Amino acid sequence: MRKDSPMKTLRAAIAALAFALAAPAVLAAGDEIPAPKQKWSFDGAFGTFDRGELQRGFQVYKEVCAACHAAKYVAFRTLRDIGFSEAEVKALAATYEVTDGPDDSGEMFKRPGRPSDKFPSPFPNEKAARAANGGAYPLDLSLIAKARAQGPDYLAALLSGYSQPPAGFQLGEGLHYNKYFPGQQIAMPQPLNPDQVTYADGTKATVEQMSRDVSAFLMWTAEPKLEERKRLGFKVMIFLLILTGLFIAAKKRVWADLK
Repeated sequence: MRKDSPMKTLRAAIAALAFALAAPAVLAAGDEIPAPKQKWSFDGAFGTFDRGELQRGFQVYKEVCAACHAAKYVAFRTLRDIGFSEAEVKALAATYEVTDGPDDSGEMFKRPGRPSDKFPSPFPNEKAARAANGGAYPLDLSLIAKARAQGPDYLAALLSGYSQPPAGFQLGEGLHYNKYFPGQQIAMPQPLNPDQVTYADGTKATVEQMSRDVSAFLMWTAEPKLEERKRLGFKVMIFLLILTGLFIAAKKRVWADLK
């Protein structure tokens, strides 16, 4: 009987080990339920943000999410881009207390927020945040829509995906069932409930509506220049098409007399 070479045996062993290591990951990934694809105003090459949706989403963030989650990369003044006036932005910023300093005596102090300030964290540090949330650390939401696969689709599904666990599901202590969260167990309690906010435009504040609105707002915080980028991309494509036409015309003129 022919014996396998040492190199062939080694390759087989490596392949078996790789499969064994990958198998748990494949099984774990199979437990995840993909978020339903939703239609957003900002989808596509010519999509733009819906200002009404963004303002409603900001209201949900301010009245619900901001109690635990920071948005440290978002300045108050940028809210003018979603339809708030300069006076509204100034008044809104002033409702927050911002740590500043040091003063002349070397001490830090609190002052009312200014439009140039960024949204302050609801907690002074990470340990305080964990202590207030049962050991879980509330993530900063500034870039969350770009940091998660499926972006706003996933966020909207997650926020509206809370329910009672199915029969036989072993839910860990202090955890909550959410079918769209990896492993279906999440430390964050259900944040949204019907009529939790009162929209200024009269929109009915269902869980699904609030989930969509705040997800759109978080998409804007993650990519506030999305519309500008799309406009620039369109101009670049037009320029390239014109330039290509000129190159073709020049090529034909140069080689017209050559056979």
